[in-house]
Amino acid sequence: MSVQSTIRRKTAPDIRARKGGDPIVMLTSYHAHTASLVDRYCDVILVGDSLGNVMHGFETTVPVTLEMMILQGHAVMRGSQHALVVVDMPFGSYEASKEQAFHSAARILKETHCGAVKLEGGVRMAETIAFLTQRGIPVMGHIGLTPQSINTLGSFRAQGREEGSWEPIEADARAVAEAGAFSVVVEAVAEPLGRKVTEIIPIPTIGIGASAACDGQVLVLEDMLGLSPKPPKFVKRYGELGPGIEAAIKGYAEEVRSRAFPGPEHVYGMKKS
Repeated sequence: MSVQSTIRRKTAPDIRARKGGDPIVMLTSYHAHTASLVDRYCDVILVGDSLGNVMHGFETTVPVTLEMMILQGHAVMRGSQHALVVVDMPFGSYEASKEQAFHSAARILKETHCGAVKLEGGVRMAETIAFLTQRGIPVMGHIGLTPQSINTLGSFRAQGREEGSWEPIEADARAVAEAGAFSVVVEAVAEPLGRKVTEIIPIPTIGIGASAACDGQVLVLEDMLGLSPKPPKFVKRYGELGPGIEAAIKGYAEEVRSRAFPGPEHVYGMKKS
């Protein structure tokens, strides 16, 4: 007798089928409570290695570990019900060999129960993507600006803005698609290049600083909520939560110091005998 869940999450094939259709909505989340909010409106939740910057204050994503990704993947899965949850594979967990990548990806899927993993790199990672997808692991690619390569790139600068620099990124897009990825994030590239990449590959593109013509869009939740002090150019702030949070903390501190909090309504009296 089979037992099936009454709630069906979106899957990698569902997202793959959205090529050229309704735009795919994707945001990051690292916590159960934010995941439950994002889940109401988004098709995909990315447990991004940007948690290194957002949660831990790292300057780059390089220090993020596999254990950190698995821990936050657990939290997001508990907080969500409908969206496809994709977990980033952190730097150092997949580059050494396709076998290393499979071991890391299998751990992520088995321990978090998420629906897919994401890894950075195009042509150089095509063999690994094919190895994973052929063994039952859905892979989302990531090309253009690849933050895990910051020490090689030197800075977080947009790609493809110079004439004649498009070919490697186009080749990366084709390689990821041909290797079997179900979608690909295209980050910080010139708008015409983001548009062209979307046209030339058969899998959905998820833009972040790319083009409105992409098949979907993704942002870091804290950036679009106004919690990040210096978000990239491609971020639109849909909220300004930072000042509101600071005002609440300030009010709390003042009331504690003046003994206005807790008030009679916040403490417990004795039971009547």
